Amino acid sequence: MSSTGAGWAQLRQQARSLESQTETLFHTYSQYASTANIPQKPTDDEQRVETQLQDILEKRETLISQLSRLLDSEAALTSSALKQNNLSRHREILLDHRRELARLRSSITDARNRANLLSNVRSDISAYRSSNPEDAEADYMLDERRRVDNSHNMADSVLSQAYAVNESFGLQRETLTSINRRIVGAASQVPGINSLIGRIGAKKRRDGIILGSVIGLCFLMLLYFR
Repeated sequence: MSSTGAGWAQLRQQARSLESQTETLFHTYSQYASTANIPQKPTDDEQRVETQLQDILEKRETLISQLSRLLDSEAALTSSALKQNNLSRHREILLDHRRELARLRSSITDARNRANLLSNVRSDISAYRSSNPEDAEADYMLDERRRVDNSHNMADSVLSQAYAVNESFGLQRETLTSINRRIVGAASQVPGINSLIGRIGAKKRRDGIILGSVIGLCFLMLLYFR
């Protein structure tokens, strides 16, 4: 292999290695944009990762320039065509990575600005309440009133559901009573029907127990939320 070919292979290997390192650093750097409590200023680690990304991109730019000079010095047309495609690919990846770095940097900046804005608003509210204790007390009373109203609304909802369940069971009770009357009327005419009537009576008692339990639970919830 000629010295030019060996130099080309070595530089390409370095370029691919730096491309892989860039992808790894992008994964680490992107996590700063999704941090739940992003600090107001960049941390040392964040600055270190960003600096490493910038340095690697500059090294890759230098490697691409060296590959381009080697390509210009070659005379074999077939070899140069293949290498030209490889060089173009390295340039495209470098451009994509520069765009990705700019996008991530912008996302981190936006996330930090939102967090700082929220923190400043909270600080202003706290300062206002500290300097205006009467207004702060009024806000507290309004918050308490809203919580009490919410509790009342929940209790009313539970009570409405209890009334609806009670009405439903009432309709079922009337239906069962009507069926029971028909069955009792037919019992005197059909032999062996008494056992069937006994089972129906047991089901009716069970429904009564369920009805009482549901109504009692609803009223306990009503007393609790009030």
